Amino acid sequence: MSRQNKGARLWLRRRRGRAAHWVIRDGSYQQGTGCTAHDIVGAERVLATYLAGKHIKGLRRGSRDPDQIPIADVLTIYLTDIVPRHSRPMETKGRIKALDRFFGDKMLSYVTGETCRTYVATRLTNAAARRELEELRAAINYHRRENLHDRLVSVVLPDKSKSREDWLEREKAAVLIWKAWRYREVQQDDATIRYPRRHLARFMIFARYMGSRASVICNASIETIRPIERPWCDLRHGVFYGLPQGQRETKKRRQKVRIPPPLLAHLRRWRGRGQRYVVEWNGEPVKRITKAHNAAVKAAGLGAKITPHVWRHSVATWLMQRGADPWKSAQFLAMSLETLLRVYGHHRPDDSAEVHRALGTARRAG
Repeated sequence: MSRQNKGARLWLRRRRGRAAHWVIRDGSYQQGTGCTAHDIVGAERVLATYLAGKHIKGLRRGSRDPDQIPIADVLTIYLTDIVPRHSRPMETKGRIKALDRFFGDKMLSYVTGETCRTYVATRLTNAAARRELEELRAAINYHRRENLHDRLVSVVLPDKSKSREDWLEREKAAVLIWKAWRYREVQQDDATIRYPRRHLARFMIFARYMGSRASVICNASIETIRPIERPWCDLRHGVFYGLPQGQRETKKRRQKVRIPPPLLAHLRRWRGRGQRYVVEWNGEPVKRITKAHNAAVKAAGLGAKITPHVWRHSVATWLMQRGADPWKSAQFLAMSLETLLRVYGHHRPDDSAEVHRALGTARRAG
């Protein structure tokens, strides 16, 4: 009569002349943990990893019929195999968590156009819902490529949000920077000698010349030696490296461009005064600038739509208005040429001027 399998568990193996150590027993299978008798915590951690791996293997051996495959299993396999290779795995895990709350207890065949639209209705914005459903689509496609289900399951995405065209005129940008730089803290109706928005002014100065994303600027270093895992301004050679060392390029590409001379002069002056980051508060980099930026915009009376990302829109708009070469402008902004022309191309004055000249010639000929 065969002995019943009690499932995977820890077992303390004792051998004469050797130190006792923990092993994993799973039926007739045994696997060492590398942990001595005193390291029960380490042994339990190894057991947990073993159980997780065993669970994943079980998910891959089930039915290939979408009616019998839980969406939670599809997301788990994607989370295990693909997400660790993402450049921002924690953000991906957040999207998968949102998907799991809605789809996790459903079968794969539940994914239809109707259920996708229902999901969109539960989210705060269409943009967030679209990005999460894109993640679901990637998980399902990976599951099918692994030959783990045998029918096509399509994810229906909401329409892309219309590209925003908010941008600052140069004069307003200059006013906003100056007001942030000169702003003084007020206590008991009296202005003090503290200037609490100068870090924000430095953010604006950098954004005004580079058009970088706010998260990149806030994370950027101006130290002499290139740091690991941060964008870096090489002040010696005047080059900005938007992609940290060892980090993979994503769809949101990063700049690797020469720093405009006026900005380079600012950065060298800030570094000479002991500053280590483009945007810092009490010697530490600022993670988010949104709250301070919104307060400064409100104080300047410019309206609520002027977000930190508007600086990127503004630089792209200014480049097109000045007739800069689109290909070189796209390279500088780490933006695709298609996006630059589609969203900002109408600001180029030479496009309509050439057509107007042609119309004028035709009229004279008539």
